[in-house]
Amino acid sequence: MNYFSEQDIRDIVASVLAGARCAGPEEGMEVPVEISARHVHLNRQAMDTLFGEGSQLTWKRDLSQPGQFLSEERVKLVTERGQIASVGILGPLREENQVELSLTDARTLGVKPPIVLSGHLEGADDVIMVGPKGVYIARGSVIVAKAHVHMTEEDGRRYGVTHGQRVSIRLGQDRPVTLNDVIVRISPDYRLAVHIDYDEANAARLGGGHIVGRLLKNG
Repeated sequence: MNYFSEQDIRDIVASVLAGARCAGPEEGMEVPVEISARHVHLNRQAMDTLFGEGSQLTWKRDLSQPGQFLSEERVKLVTERGQIASVGILGPLREENQVELSLTDARTLGVKPPIVLSGHLEGADDVIMVGPKGVYIARGSVIVAKAHVHMTEEDGRRYGVTHGQRVSIRLGQDRPVTLNDVIVRISPDYRLAVHIDYDEANAARLGGGHIVGRLLKNG
């Protein structure tokens, strides 16, 4: 019978410990994940046109990011090639109109929006919004929101990342998907959450309930 020598045992233990040390960064740290449905942000002019002069958004429920909420109001999105009814409006009102769709939604409407961070409207496509009081042509408003992770400075220190850094997020278990080039957005006004759209969620077979992913630092 062959026996391991003392040196063999030391080598094996050293190898196992080295593998354990490497496993942490590869597995990443858990981070909450939220799935963003299609929605719009309105400015004052669009709100007045669609819902009446001086109208206000009606609060329905708070969103995870402080100060943000889903309203009771809905609009229909229309183009020459298609339409999507009952699209939610998020509050509060903004300076610029913004329509956030998935790529599947974009194909339904026949538009070609850029994949960019929220608030970056250069190259954004056009859509017609229909409300109970009027019709508004939202030029340069349609985007596909790039996957991103909101966090505070304290979160950034804990995860070892900085504002604007690109990371990867591993999603799912039975159908795992890794999203690359996910942008870190740090602000004291944020609460920790990765935001993805329904196309990305469906690719990883994610459903309702509490969803977590793993943040992987690139490079």
